[in-house]
Amino acid sequence: MIAFGLDLGGTKIEAAALSPEGGFLARVRRPTPGDYEAGLEAIAEVLADAERQAGVQAGRLGVGGPGSVNPRTGRLRNANSTWLNGRAFPEDLAKRLNMPVRYANDANCLAVSEARDGAAAGADPVFAVILGTGCGGGLQAAGRLITGANGIAGEWGHSPLPSPDPSESPGPSCWCGRRGCLETWLSGPGLSRDDGRGLTAKALADLAAAGEPRARLALERHAERLARGLAEVVNLLDPEVIVLGGGVGGLSGLAEGLAARIRPWVFADDWRCEVVRPRFGDSSGVRGAAWLWDQ
Repeated sequence: MIAFGLDLGGTKIEAAALSPEGGFLARVRRPTPGDYEAGLEAIAEVLADAERQAGVQAGRLGVGGPGSVNPRTGRLRNANSTWLNGRAFPEDLAKRLNMPVRYANDANCLAVSEARDGAAAGADPVFAVILGTGCGGGLQAAGRLITGANGIAGEWGHSPLPSPDPSESPGPSCWCGRRGCLETWLSGPGLSRDDGRGLTAKALADLAAAGEPRARLALERHAERLARGLAEVVNLLDPEVIVLGGGVGGLSGLAEGLAARIRPWVFADDWRCEVVRPRFGDSSGVRGAAWLWDQ
């Protein structure tokens, strides 16, 4: 059966159709409108384009996006794309498309994709991280996605930065209403704020590669904070593989040196864990969304 998935990001919507072997039969992208009704229409248009490319109509759709669905109300919460919060998004989308829709956090979709046939294939457990406009996480264990009793498993981005020094406390204000959340430090906007010049993560990485000291220090602080945050996850879940995704997660050298930074914070004398990049890059999320109906 051809599987259709959709990734609803802060800046882009991507729809894809996958063969039973996981090959792309269609891929379509367009910008995210940032408005609820316009977003529903944009999704319908992108999916229709993917159906035309694949030459077959979708019978059901898996969707990955920000936040999580309250299992009791069916409404979305905790999305940094705040125009989605409080909306019965999966239900509304299913009505608009006239097909069943299954929704999961985008980091959960990354975990599903990479644990199935990606960079973490064969590993257990797998923790997947998305560092981009936000900071999300997803957990796959014993061959299945772990969402938790309340649908919030993996939401490490809204835990406080561990072991803050005086300059890091109480930390920046977060859109969630608290201060010092990991997302305020580790996301792209958080990295930009910490550097103080309004530069993107990519621009900072380019300056650091050219030897600019201020940019190098900003990236060093970011990597060290990321290690502290992930060490908390390691001590709780002990993943065999951590998949580091998202635009910030893909910065040069970050994944390669991260295990060594995490190790001093781990409660183990012989800790082993691989930190890897997604095999399928920024299309891993849409692949995982397509596989949600197999979970």
